[in-house]
Amino acid sequence: MQLSEAVWESCSQGSVLQPLWDYLRLHHSSTLRSPLFPVILSVSSYFVLCLPYLLCDVAGKKWPAIYRYKIQPDRLPTFTMMLRCAGVTLRNNVFLVFPAAVAQWAWRPPVPLPEQAPTLLELVGGVAGNLLLFDLQYFIWHLLHHRVRWLYVTFHAIHHEYSAPFSLATQCLGGWELVTVGFWTTINPVLLRCHLLTTWAFMVTHVYVSVEDHCGYDFPWSTSRLIPFGVYGGPNKHDVHHQKPNTNFAPHFSHLDKLFGTHSDFSFIKTK
Repeated sequence: MQLSEAVWESCSQGSVLQPLWDYLRLHHSSTLRSPLFPVILSVSSYFVLCLPYLLCDVAGKKWPAIYRYKIQPDRLPTFTMMLRCAGVTLRNNVFLVFPAAVAQWAWRPPVPLPEQAPTLLELVGGVAGNLLLFDLQYFIWHLLHHRVRWLYVTFHAIHHEYSAPFSLATQCLGGWELVTVGFWTTINPVLLRCHLLTTWAFMVTHVYVSVEDHCGYDFPWSTSRLIPFGVYGGPNKHDVHHQKPNTNFAPHFSHLDKLFGTHSDFSFIKTK
């Protein structure tokens, strides 16, 4: 079947995502089925999404229209801090994530790409479901690693070296934490029986909102301002967590912190 015929047939079946999926499936099948593709997608998305916020930090007060949205205006990251975080991220991915992705090929060989694309509702619902499930998992993990001192000092303390978060600090993590986060990101779409396109959309979305949570800026277009009723935390709430580490443990949403009494609203805390 020619590509034009496949696209026409898919459109007639009702999924607006079908033309995109047909193009990817028919032209890039070997790339998409590679065990390294999700890792490359995640890592490349991470550094690309960090870049705009890094430019804001480098420009600083030279961009007053942007700088006025800085949550802690007297705490800009230095070049040394940025370089260290980027180094930690690359080291973890090279020595932990990439080998794990290759090893995964042994127990979960690549499967044929499905012919049908998910509907737009299935994709949006799948992304939201994965974010909510990850929110629960990481909330429990995060809470334990703050309440049990040995866990905090051994695994999580590296992430709290900076009381004023910035984008590249998002994945400045210990190896154990990165592996845990990567495991949930990988296994949750399988548990929820998501389409591969939904899985990849979730991965990129998850990277975006994680970087946004750590960016250090509260822009009018931040996700927390677009989602009503205060159900989403966003950079303000996560900034508070880095200033008051016993609050706001959930990575994205705010309902779990409110339910368990660990929620704290934004209040600027001057630090020396």
